[in-house]
Amino acid sequence: MTEKTLFEPYALGHLTLANRIVMAPLTRNRAGKGFVPSEFAPEYYGQRASAGLLISEATQISQQGQGYQDTPGIYSRAQIDGWRAVTDAVHAKGGRIFAQLWHVGRISHVDLQPNGDAPVAPSALRAGSKTFVNNSFVDVSEPRALELEELPGIINDFRQAAANAIKAGFDGVEIHGANGYLLDQFAKDGANLRDDAYGGSIVNRARLLLEVASAVASEIGPRCTGIRISPVSPANGITSSDPQAQFDYIVDQLSALDLVYLHVVEGATGGPRDVAPFDYAGLRRRFKNTYIANNGYDLALAKQQLAENKADLFAFGRPFIANPDLVERLKTGAPLAELDPNTLYGGGAAGYIDYPTL
Repeated sequence: MTEKTLFEPYALGHLTLANRIVMAPLTRNRAGKGFVPSEFAPEYYGQRASAGLLISEATQISQQGQGYQDTPGIYSRAQIDGWRAVTDAVHAKGGRIFAQLWHVGRISHVDLQPNGDAPVAPSALRAGSKTFVNNSFVDVSEPRALELEELPGIINDFRQAAANAIKAGFDGVEIHGANGYLLDQFAKDGANLRDDAYGGSIVNRARLLLEVASAVASEIGPRCTGIRISPVSPANGITSSDPQAQFDYIVDQLSALDLVYLHVVEGATGGPRDVAPFDYAGLRRRFKNTYIANNGYDLALAKQQLAENKADLFAFGRPFIANPDLVERLKTGAPLAELDPNTLYGGGAAGYIDYPTL
């Protein structure tokens, strides 16, 4: 299989993508008042619309779902309108964009929560992790365990956020079920010590993630619904004693829901791919639709994995920050620009929309 194949169109559900390269979700902490996307966000995403698919920065489904300062939401009219400016800019360039829907669970701080409340989690276990709040990185707050009767409200928040995303012009949504956030916390026994219908067994721990996926797919259609998972990533202090069995079961159920794609962080998020043994090829076989591979990909690895039919699409993260024309650079073999770490989180236009193209 030739390099050109990576840059040929790809059919994702009812959409035709220009190529097989995906811009992964990238938190930039630049939302404005009311957690509305930055005034510069339309230009930022529009500059990167040559990706086959853009996935938005993680976007909270409610104030309770927020875990970092200045991240955008998708639960108010102003937020929907702010995202509409983004999707219009992407579509004007011929691009496609999904919204990533987020509830951080215990990876939050009381200063971000309604009324200064404790963050919520499957169990009252504090994560060994930090968050970005009040312009600095601090330890996350002690969470409280969610009551059983609260879970339908969280499922409905995901459902409503998906409906709002479609109103905002997104082509679909990606449910964030990865990286030690709420749905991942329920799925993994290192964070979930419940003894009710949402804890204990593999089936019970998967229940909330699958109920959210079902609700979102019922609301906007499975062809517009993707999901992200990270079976063995230790991100945000998460651990699991049975990741292979847990995620084999989860992916079987997600495939049965006919979701349009499965987005898999292979290894440790932003770290080594071989952090723990795991059969990703098994997940690919179990999931009948599109498999997006993520973590540590460069052009050579993407070409190799595509040639071996190990994935359909390939997500690139940080390289897109400093290279708005990353697709063209990969296609032509041009050198990649380096990002400025000082402008990665927070700020305005600098380090956001001023990276040059070739």
